[in-house]
Amino acid sequence: MPKATKKRRISKKTSKKYKRDLTDYTSSEKPASKEQPKKASKKKIDQRLMKIHSFKDKKAIKQKGSVEKIPIAKNIIQVDEASTQETYERIHNTSQSLLKQIMETGKPSFEIPSRSSTNIIWDEVRDLLLLGEKITKRPFHSLASVVDSTRLMRVIEIVNELLLKNIHAEKREIFYADVNLFKEQKNSDKSIEDLSTMLKIVRNSTHIVANARGTCIGRLKIRDSGDDIDLERLGRGGWAISPFLDEVEIIESDAEFILVVEKDAALNRISEVKWWEEYPCIVISGKGAATMATRMFLRRLSKELVLPCFCLVDSDPYGHYIYSVYLRGSKRLSYESPFLATPGLHLLGVLSRDLEQYKIPDSCLLNMNTEDIKRVNQMLEEPFVQKNINWVKDLQLMLDTKQKAEIQAFIAHGFEYLTENYLPTKLSTGDWI
Repeated sequence: MPKATKKRRISKKTSKKYKRDLTDYTSSEKPASKEQPKKASKKKIDQRLMKIHSFKDKKAIKQKGSVEKIPIAKNIIQVDEASTQETYERIHNTSQSLLKQIMETGKPSFEIPSRSSTNIIWDEVRDLLLLGEKITKRPFHSLASVVDSTRLMRVIEIVNELLLKNIHAEKREIFYADVNLFKEQKNSDKSIEDLSTMLKIVRNSTHIVANARGTCIGRLKIRDSGDDIDLERLGRGGWAISPFLDEVEIIESDAEFILVVEKDAALNRISEVKWWEEYPCIVISGKGAATMATRMFLRRLSKELVLPCFCLVDSDPYGHYIYSVYLRGSKRLSYESPFLATPGLHLLGVLSRDLEQYKIPDSCLLNMNTEDIKRVNQMLEEPFVQKNINWVKDLQLMLDTKQKAEIQAFIAHGFEYLTENYLPTKLSTGDWI
């Protein structure tokens, strides 16, 4: 069967071409209006998105052509999406190396890239958090590391079985494969990450997959394990993002942007009114902190469909952190950032300045606690945050007011306010970070 062609159709309303750069269309520098913003027209949103499309399309052509590639940062660990056979061979080579050490010195040890914060590097060119080349030796004959080494050997044994049988398992299943040895799931999770970095492969290549916690709905058609699925025709629940993304093919989409929402409450509000019918989009929910499968699927959609992406999270430190993980990756999984992060993602809301601009009542605001303030200060110390002056301003405003709010706070203006006023206005004015 010939491979389906991925399409991104833009409506006639948005057919006019624009030549200005994306950075010219944000109104982040504009002072907040004293009056509550009026509902935006669909025409203005179409024009705003077309400007982004024009910029994105030029960028896509540049990436597909023979123009120079983005240089890879030095002194970082590079991982691959290895095939089942390649992963098996790397495990075999690791085992052979251990056997050789035993025969020659009698003191075998693992060499594992350090995942400490001091070994996390921000690649400013690609705008990603990556893992440095610092190596940690883990000897077998040491009281300090013998347990960790044993657990790692057990995970290698389990992964070898998965590869030979060509089956997959979730992290929770790995823990239950040897509860007495792992004691807690955090220990088996650590060993899984150790193995991935040691073999320099993404976790999915070990056949250990993320759980299916994220949801996607809207203007998208996919093929999942041979079954064609129209994400507009799945009711309000949407499609549970599969951890087996290697078996998912993107068929086509006429969406004009992608919206990532932090919470199911926002997704339910959007799906109930079928918001994507009036505003052609794909909506993704990570149900809080996104799983690897959700982040990987978002990156894939953004890359293959060449669509602008926006993020809607709570106006609190944790919401900003979730956005940063989607944007540049997490420190814990920095070695997989090139496969998980979406550097072009914009923070649409809820921004700290929105609380006053959209007149959120005091009764819907929450006071920040000590942990909240600590997290904001930590984010302000990050180099990638400091490079974005508008992000710094919004976090600083959060510190000054010491107030936060959830997405649901907009219900104070009516149940339909989020979909009929807030989101359309933000998209039409370009008021994002």
